[in-house]
Amino acid sequence: MLNAAAIWKNLNSPRRLFLIAGPCVIENEKLCRTVAASLVKTCKQLGIFYVFKASFDKANRTSGKAFRGPGIAAGLKTLASIREEFGVPVLTDVHTEEQARLAGEVVDILQIPAFLCRQTDLIEAAVTTGKIVNLKKGQFLSPAEMGRVAEKARLAGAKKILLTERGTTFGYNNLVADMRSIPIMKAFGFPVVFDATHSVQLPGGGGDKSAGQREFAPVLAKAALAVGANGLFIETHPRPDQAMSDGPNMIPLGEMEATLRGLLKVFEAVR
Repeated sequence: MLNAAAIWKNLNSPRRLFLIAGPCVIENEKLCRTVAASLVKTCKQLGIFYVFKASFDKANRTSGKAFRGPGIAAGLKTLASIREEFGVPVLTDVHTEEQARLAGEVVDILQIPAFLCRQTDLIEAAVTTGKIVNLKKGQFLSPAEMGRVAEKARLAGAKKILLTERGTTFGYNNLVADMRSIPIMKAFGFPVVFDATHSVQLPGGGGDKSAGQREFAPVLAKAALAVGANGLFIETHPRPDQAMSDGPNMIPLGEMEATLRGLLKVFEAVR
């Protein structure tokens, strides 16, 4: 198991690609183990630093009837078991100060969701745990405005911050990924992650759920790496069409090895 300093060293390395990946939501422990086992093997072969991610609660679903996850107690138990069994860092998102406190006792990286990226109390609570904090850029913000978000975290005492681009609202039910955001946010002095799968989401495009265009996720990921992204965030599932959250924009697990091989070539070429 890597310690916090080793994890940060890998995330902050300009020479090594890192990947944050897993299912959108914890459907069950078996799914998480299947995804983790596959990605640990692939990333080890390719020399990519791997962080497992999954959510214990999806608090911003389009419909109030949609599956949200197992809840914090069961979810953190699953994340702890993945961390222990596979020896990899784990990431999960938090929506309240209390969730940040509890999750900070288990996971290595706390993620502030895009919709909540300007919630000062939430950011401060996440920073107070001493864990690495991943700040996702809101769909409603320009990349330059993420400098203020990072500043909030810094003022709260954070030194280990990731900034993630995940697309910007482009009319109704659509997003656009502006690659200028990568160098703009890198200028703030922290590693920048590109969220390939949420960037091809079509928010609310399925009526009572979001739609997506997963075929374009690798395309945008290559572009982001070409302009300097340090790492990638990708949601994946063995059967995306049967996934309980964000299936239309997730990459099938069986395609991840080939996808990562292609992405790694771009990363290595620009460095």
